[in-house]
Parts: sequence; C-alpha cells; structure tokens
Amino acid sequence: MHRRTALTLSAALLAAAPLLTACGSDAHPGAAAVVGGERIEVSSLQAQVEDVRAAQAASPQSAQLVAATGDLGRRKLNVMIFDRVVDKVARDNGVSATRAELQKTRASFVQQAGGEDQLKAVLLQEQGVAPDQIDDFVRRNVLMNKIAEKLGVTDNAEGQKKLTEVFSAASKDLAVDVNPRYGRWDDAQVRLDTGYDGAPWLRQISQDPAAVPAGA
Repeated sequence: MHRRTALTLSAALLAAAPLLTACGSDAHPGAAAVVGGERIEVSSLQAQVEDVRAAQAASPQSAQLVAATGDLGRRKLNVMIFDRVVDKVARDNGVSATRAELQKTRASFVQQAGGEDQLKAVLLQEQGVAPDQIDDFVRRNVLMNKIAEKLGVTDNAEGQKKLTEVFSAASKDLAVDVNPRYGRWDDAQVRLDTGYDGAPWLRQISQDPAAVPAGA
C-alpha cells in the first residue's frame, strides 16, 4: 500500500459559496447533481457541509478554517461526484476495499500524522474533511491505489494519462448532470468546472497527510 502510484488525477476542489441551500435545477428539483441516474440531494450535500462547519466551529482556529473554505459547498459536491466515478471504475475493474485494508491504511495515516487527533486536525484544516468523513477519505485512497495497481499505472506522465482516460470514460458513462448553480461537470478533467485553477486534491497514499498543501 505504500507504493508510489499516479494519484494526481486533476479532480480539483472548486471555488464556490459556502452553505448553498437553493432548490435544484428545473430538470431535477432538490438535486445538486444526478450521477448515473442517481440523485445527490441538496440536503445530502448540505449535511456534508454542516459536518465540516461544526468541526471547524469546535477548533481554536475556527475563524481561519471557515475563511479558508468559503467554497465548501462546491468542494464537497466535487468529492461526492468523484467518489461515484471512483466506484464505477472500481466495479468495472473488479476492485474493492476490504475492512482490513481500510483499517491498515487509516492506521498508517494516523501514524504519519502523529496520532488520531493530529490526523483529524490536518484533514480538517487542509482538505475540509470532518472527523466522521475520514473513513470515506481513506476508502477513496485505497480504491485509487488498487485501481492504479490493477491497471498497471506508474507514477509518470504516461501512467497519469492512462488513469485520466479511464476515469474520463467512466465519467462520461455516468452522464453527470450538475445543478448549474454549482458549476458544470468536466468529464475530461473529472471535476467540477467553475474556472478554479486549484491544486489536485488526490494525493499518493504514501504521502504524509500533514504534507498536503493548504487549499488542496
């Protein structure tokens, strides 16, 4: 699980307004997005955002954390959509994550961060991940690494191109339809497109969580 893999697929966390609460689009009332025919409800997105805001409010750096994640609504939607693309690629390639693999990877992250509390603080600060969202974060990393391994992807430009093509194709198959107020889904880049030129939010599993750049 500590091999270097090309997990820099350009799924950036996009700029947006915090705590978006509008109804859905005319075509899909109440939906933030529809992915593979399944709705991501605005209420589900809002719950993700509120979990992060609650965790931020309990932090001594609350004001700074909130100010740094004013785009949290769209960032969370980006992740929720991307997770569904990951799930499709995993299914298509016969890849899954066992409980033992998830536990081992989380334990590795905890060790790298210097403890459970430190891991929670780092992920909240650097990636807007609330404590009860860490398991999803870990699962995404495990699946991405196993997908890369299954596809024989190496950590170079050619491997990155191959990984992006696979995810782009899966994204197209899912026919992602996003409520316009949150932006537009870009199948080629496998991310929400709102003109935000941010750093990739996926990272190699072998990287220290504490080293993830702010805003990633």
